[in-house]
Amino acid sequence: MPGPALSCTTNDGSRPVVGQTGGVSTPAPSRHFASDNYAGVHPEVLQAVAAANVGHVPAYGDDPWTERLQEVVRAQLGDTAVAYPVLNGTGANVVALQAMLPRWGAVVCTEAAHVHTDENGAPERVGGLKLLTVPAADGRLTPELVARQAWGFGDVHRAQPGVVSITQATELGTVYTPEAVRALCDQAHELGMRVHLDGARLANAAAHLGLPLRALTTDCGVDVLSLGGTKNGLLLGEAVVVLDPAAVTGVEYLRKADMQLASKLRFVSAQLVALYEGDLWLRSAQRANAAAARLRAGIDALGVLEVTQPTEANAVFVRLPGHVAAALRRRWRFYDWDVTDGTVRLMCAFDTTDEDVDDLLVALATALREEPDAG
Repeated sequence: MPGPALSCTTNDGSRPVVGQTGGVSTPAPSRHFASDNYAGVHPEVLQAVAAANVGHVPAYGDDPWTERLQEVVRAQLGDTAVAYPVLNGTGANVVALQAMLPRWGAVVCTEAAHVHTDENGAPERVGGLKLLTVPAADGRLTPELVARQAWGFGDVHRAQPGVVSITQATELGTVYTPEAVRALCDQAHELGMRVHLDGARLANAAAHLGLPLRALTTDCGVDVLSLGGTKNGLLLGEAVVVLDPAAVTGVEYLRKADMQLASKLRFVSAQLVALYEGDLWLRSAQRANAAAARLRAGIDALGVLEVTQPTEANAVFVRLPGHVAAALRRRWRFYDWDVTDGTVRLMCAFDTTDEDVDDLLVALATALREEPDAG
């Protein structure tokens, strides 16, 4: 299926100005449905950043906040978990996969996986790794799909499959159950492969299933986790979390070589501590998921639109007539997902309110009643 097209402009592309901040014009406050990356920073995270802004502390992770983060991830993910904070999700995935594979290694993933569709080839360009993709209509890998690419071991003519990478929740808003993750891990380990989990929206998956984070990762046999933050209320920052130390080599050096080691790392670590030390990760994900569920219910109630994927996390995929999508874009931004059939993605965030959802639903119902412009 075609990847998402960046088509999310307002009617005239303008940005209404309501004031000045540090000499920079700021747009009027609004909430869109393009991405959870559009959301601001959770107030509790901002407070944590401010609290870390005290005096001089050692750079590059030799600080109390990064030390505390190690305790937090062990509490959430198990005693062997070790966190390496990085700047962004693409960096987390590249560092993780490089550390898990030799130079000749390859990654089995779906055609819809974020590492394949939305990272501009970074695992291959920067990581020097081959991605071996398989189609998955709902974005989820299965052992049968993995078997399509997990072959040719020892064949010098083929990139060697060494890692299975799954995205949780998937790019299509679907969620792997613990049983599904365990089946993939068992298969991979039997083949001598490792399992990487891209958890940019792991919190949304755990919130949907009502499970702790380790129930979808450590307890299932996942070896390395890219732990999300930015899509769930952080200013910036994710973490490579090694769950099985035997699964990686040189991750601490690769993080620096891949330009993902922040000098003032305390400010990344402080955010991750704020998110995962208590239940902020869960509260934020629950809010985003609930907004998507409300949106899905409202769309279903209209009775005329096709939703193309289950709504299990914080995204709704729906086919919209062209004139309806154009009408909504006069006010909101969202992504075309498949331009061949009119599928768009409507994404909710931790700060999406019931009023935001209801306003969109009213506008959607109004646009559906209007006749397409003959011109």
